[in-house]
Amino acid sequence: MLVASYATLSSARTFTVGDGQGWMSGIDYTDWTSGKTFAVGDKLLFSYRSQEHTVTEVSKGDYYACSSGCGALSDDASGWTVVTLTGPGTRYFICNITGLCSSGMKLAVTVADRDPVPSGASGGALVVPAVRATVLVATGVLIKLALL
Repeated sequence: MLVASYATLSSARTFTVGDGQGWMSGIDYTDWTSGKTFAVGDKLLFSYRSQEHTVTEVSKGDYYACSSGCGALSDDASGWTVVTLTGPGTRYFICNITGLCSSGMKLAVTVADRDPVPSGASGGALVVPAVRATVLVATGVLIKLALL
C-alpha cells in the first residue's frame, strides 16, 4: 500500500494557470483548460500581481454570478497561490476584483480520480498504470521474503 501511495504522489503534476502569462485578465481560461486532464493530487499554481488580483475559490453558483456573495471557500491576494486538487469534482476560481471576473478572469477545473479501479480488480491498493510493472515486481519480492 505504501508503494501505491508513493506512485500516486510521484505522478501528480503542477499546472501553471495561464502558462507563461499567469493569472491575469485577457486570457481565455476555458481554452487554457481544454486538452488538459486534471487529477486528484495535481496542483494549480496561480502566479499574479499581488494585490491587483485574487484567487478566490467559490461555489458553482457564485462562479456563474461572478460573485463571492455566498462566501468564498478560500481567498488569496499574495501573488503566488498553490491549490492542491484533493478530490474529484469541479473546482471554481474567480478574481474577486470588481469587473475582472465578468471580463473572463475565472477558471473552472474538473478533477478526475487519479487511480480508477480496473474492472475485475479487488478493493486492494490502487496502482498507477505507468508504474504497474515496478509495483508488481516489488510485490513479488515482498512475497518471496515473507515465505523465507
